[in-house]
Amino acid sequence: MDYTFKKLEKLKSKKKIEQLFLEGSSVTAFPLRLMYLQTSFKYGANIKISVSVSKRNFKKAVDRNRIKRLMRETYRLNKNSYFNNITTQYALMILYIGTDKPKFKTLETKMKLLFEQFLNKVS
Repeated sequence: MDYTFKKLEKLKSKKKIEQLFLEGSSVTAFPLRLMYLQTSFKYGANIKISVSVSKRNFKKAVDRNRIKRLMRETYRLNKNSYFNNITTQYALMILYIGTDKPKFKTLETKMKLLFEQFLNKVS
């Protein structure tokens, strides 16, 4: 089991992110929303992921960065249990849509619920 979040797993392409918001679907477990799109990558992992926090809800960059760090950490710790058996390639974007600063435990439980909903919709 590899508990790392490598560069190949990060969704960075502006074209893919734009396509994700235009054509993608979503599942929600408040305060998180997962946008997903089945796509193909030239190389890298089957799942490429990115996280985002709204500047409207969190004016200070310190707060936004902390929430993004927590979201990446919960993904890193739980990706093996949810995405090991996926064979198709997906682009994922996790959005924090809440207005209050989350705790790690609540974020982790919501992230697990979000991944279960995603896998149920996909399969």
